[in-house]
Amino acid sequence: MPSISNLALAGLLAAGQGVSASLVGAIQLEKFIKQETPIALQGILDNIGPDGVKVPGAGRGLVIASPSTSDPDYFFTWTRDAALTFRTLIDDFLFGNKALEPLINDYIYGQARLQTVSNPSGTLLPNGAGLGEPKYLKDGSRYNGNWGRPQRDGPPLRAISLIQYSNYLVSKGQKARVKDEIWPVIANDLAYVGQYWNSTGFDLWEEVNGASFFTTQAQYRSLVEGEALAKALGLPCTACAEAPQVLCFLQSYWNGKFVTANFITGAHNRGGVDANTVLGPLVAFDPAAPCDSPTLQPCHPRMLANFKNFVDTFRDPALYPINKGIPQNKGIALGRYPEDTYYNGNPWYLITLGSAEYLYAAIASWEKSGGITITTTSLPFFKDLYPLARVGTFGKLHPAYHIIKGLIKTYADSFVAVSQKYTPKDGMMAEQFLKSEPFSPISARNLTWSFASFVGMNHRRQGHLPASWVPKDGVKLPDTCVGTSVRGTYAPATQAGAPNVTIPCISNVLFQLNASTYYGENLYVVGNSPTLGGWDLETAYPLMSSRYTAERPLWFATIPLEMEEGVTTLRYKYARQQDCGQAWIVEEGERVLEVPACAKDGSEEVLAERDEAFVGPAGSPGGC
Repeated sequence: MPSISNLALAGLLAAGQGVSASLVGAIQLEKFIKQETPIALQGILDNIGPDGVKVPGAGRGLVIASPSTSDPDYFFTWTRDAALTFRTLIDDFLFGNKALEPLINDYIYGQARLQTVSNPSGTLLPNGAGLGEPKYLKDGSRYNGNWGRPQRDGPPLRAISLIQYSNYLVSKGQKARVKDEIWPVIANDLAYVGQYWNSTGFDLWEEVNGASFFTTQAQYRSLVEGEALAKALGLPCTACAEAPQVLCFLQSYWNGKFVTANFITGAHNRGGVDANTVLGPLVAFDPAAPCDSPTLQPCHPRMLANFKNFVDTFRDPALYPINKGIPQNKGIALGRYPEDTYYNGNPWYLITLGSAEYLYAAIASWEKSGGITITTTSLPFFKDLYPLARVGTFGKLHPAYHIIKGLIKTYADSFVAVSQKYTPKDGMMAEQFLKSEPFSPISARNLTWSFASFVGMNHRRQGHLPASWVPKDGVKLPDTCVGTSVRGTYAPATQAGAPNVTIPCISNVLFQLNASTYYGENLYVVGNSPTLGGWDLETAYPLMSSRYTAERPLWFATIPLEMEEGVTTLRYKYARQQDCGQAWIVEEGERVLEVPACAKDGSEEVLAERDEAFVGPAGSPGGC
């Protein structure tokens, strides 16, 4: 479409040339997308080490979530965010941007090294538990703060991204490189998925513990693709045999009306409506898969019903004033879930853009299959856009097909237009924008995931589609769902740059501490074990607060203690880390524990328990 300046458009309107407001909006949207795409891509590159101009000190190939170092501090690398970002960059590479290949190789190097970093979730050897650690410091060293851990989505997402690039290399005759260098990284992640898919972990938003739809969907894809790549390389993938049971479990999130985002352990206030059920199908998207596939593609009737339910939740002007007066057939600003209180619960750029991508993906699936099938489950979704919609299948020769496709394309564009409306003129996307006046950006600035979501959305809008991964002979669900798992085998990916770590001898000890705390205060164990920091508070072991209640203010952690050779007596103290840079409050007296004999077999059996109360003064907020 030829470009038309704003002045020319205004002139045409003034001259009564009949240029409709919708056409003006469409032209303006095309202009915005054309301008924002290179800005967003550069925004990603600026946040990746070691050369990203906005993230000095970032390690090689490490994706920093945001240059923001306060209110909030996002100057860390998350395994999940990095994998999703590089999935977009690898897409961009495969669609022609060959200049990105050195950066992809840096990512492989960085992730191989991260896999071996000992952290509060555990270690790589012998049981892979450390792969569930969600984030690391900018240089790739361990993050030692209290956090929602473990998180089970990072390993499958990383595997998916690396498999995507590996398949390209295999097609170019580089099978040996994949087998020696990249497969060992992937194999660790697949082993983790096979071993822990049936274990609880924290959700996409790092807030609730349980099972997450987003995670389960990513886990299934990683195992299916992992098996295919292993076969191409002539290698085994024992963990991949878990795929049918993961798929079986995936079906259980549907509650008859929408997809329940999480099965949560413990008390919570969540109703189940959550953006993770829209973002998950983007990870699982296969344009060649049938819309009724149990892989739950964007075009699946249940997923379309879920999409409508999710979006409609945020149409409530009492919840989101920003969406007041917007008709049912137009896109709106979207947040994480209706109960959200983080920064008062605002719209996110990546979710609003992800919803547009979702609809473009559904259109691509209908184009591939040659028709649109409307069921009683998906009918309300279609009726919002096309009131004459009815149950049935409409092939490309049917007029209704093209009407519906056009209306959904317009609907998808309207979500992009929301992003356009609230993106600053310089194109820099934060994490969120306010749901009430003045609707300005808020939270972390220049969020890498926001930029990646824009680039990914535009690829789908342009018809750039990923390779198929769902087996061509279809997917069959098991007769019975069983919560199985398979113990993984792990090894450092030394050919990719990982250090050659060895199996530590550890004794698992459960520490439980009763200590009332204020928001922003954290508790640690420090002692004479290397695991407890060797008396260094900066590397002490963090306790978790996810079971904390007013009745029992419990802080806890199962700590894999590693003792220095010849030392069997653990000496330790509990320490309160205060907010606002205040001094630590450390117990005066030492506690003593005779540590049970250690083992190298990877057992997660708890060999000893401590149930204690903090001795010393309570902390107080610093008021910063």
